[in-house]
Amino acid sequence: MTASTTVESDGARLHVVTEGEGPAVLLLHGFPHTWRVWSAAIPALAATHRVIAPDLRGLGDSDRAASGYDARSLARDALRILDALDIETTAVVAIDAGVTPAFLLALENPDRVDRLVLMEGMVGALPGAEAFLRGGPPWWFGFHAIPDLAETVLEGHEPEYVEYFLRIGTHDRRGVDSEIRDAFVAAYRGRDSLRSAFEHYRALPATAAQVADAVRTRRLVMPTLALGGGVVGGATAAQLEPLTDHLEARLLADSGHIIPLDRPRELLEILHPFLLG
Repeated sequence: MTASTTVESDGARLHVVTEGEGPAVLLLHGFPHTWRVWSAAIPALAATHRVIAPDLRGLGDSDRAASGYDARSLARDALRILDALDIETTAVVAIDAGVTPAFLLALENPDRVDRLVLMEGMVGALPGAEAFLRGGPPWWFGFHAIPDLAETVLEGHEPEYVEYFLRIGTHDRRGVDSEIRDAFVAAYRGRDSLRSAFEHYRALPATAAQVADAVRTRRLVMPTLALGGGVVGGATAAQLEPLTDHLEARLLADSGHIIPLDRPRELLEILHPFLLG
C-alpha cells in the first residue's frame, strides 16, 4: 500500500511516497516531473523492495524552498529522508535533474548506497558528454537559468510548457497518460512553483564545481548502471566510465527521454536483475 509522509531538511518539508517492503530503493525524478514519473514502475519494484519516491526540493508537494537546489544540498535532502525512515543502505535510481544529486550521494556516502542507476542525465560538467553537447546545451538550460525571466514569461502558460516537454520526452511524441500529465501541470502551476523548478538550473554552476571537486579524490565503488534513452543516450556512461569501479552501460534506443513512463516494461526488465544483484 502506498503511503505518504513529510521529512524536514534544511528548512524545507519534503514530500515522500513509500511502498513495499524489503531492500530499499530510492527514486529521484527530474524536470518537469514529480515522484509520479515512477508510477508505472513502483508497483513492480514494491513487490521486492521498499520503494522511496520523494518530490525533490521545490517540486511536487515538497516546499518551495528559497535555496538549497545545488546537487550537494539535494543529496543531503536524500540522506535526511533515509535517516527519517531508518534506512541504513539503499539502491538509488535517478533520472534527469536527479542524476547529479544521486551521483554525489553515492560518491560521498558509499556506506549508504549499495547500487546506483543513473539514466538520461548529465553528471555535472564532467568530460564524456561532448557528443551530446556538440550543438550546445538544450535551449531551455539557458532560458531557465536567468532569474525571473522564465517564470515571468511562462506564468499562465504552464500546461502548454509542461506538455511540450512530455511530448518531446516520449519516443513517438505522444506524451504521457492524461492523469499523470495533469498532475505534473498542477505541480508546476504558479510563479513560485516555476521559480522553484528553475532554481535547479540556476544552481548548475555550483553543482558542476561540487562534482569537479569531489571526483578529484573519490570514485564510485558500488555497482553502477548507466541507462540511456534516445536523447542523452550514451553520454552518462561516458562520463562515468573513468570514475566507476563496476559500470554497466545499457541503451534503450527506442525510448524517449522519460524512460519510466515511455518504456516502463523494458526499464523493469533491466532494473530488476540489477537491483537484485
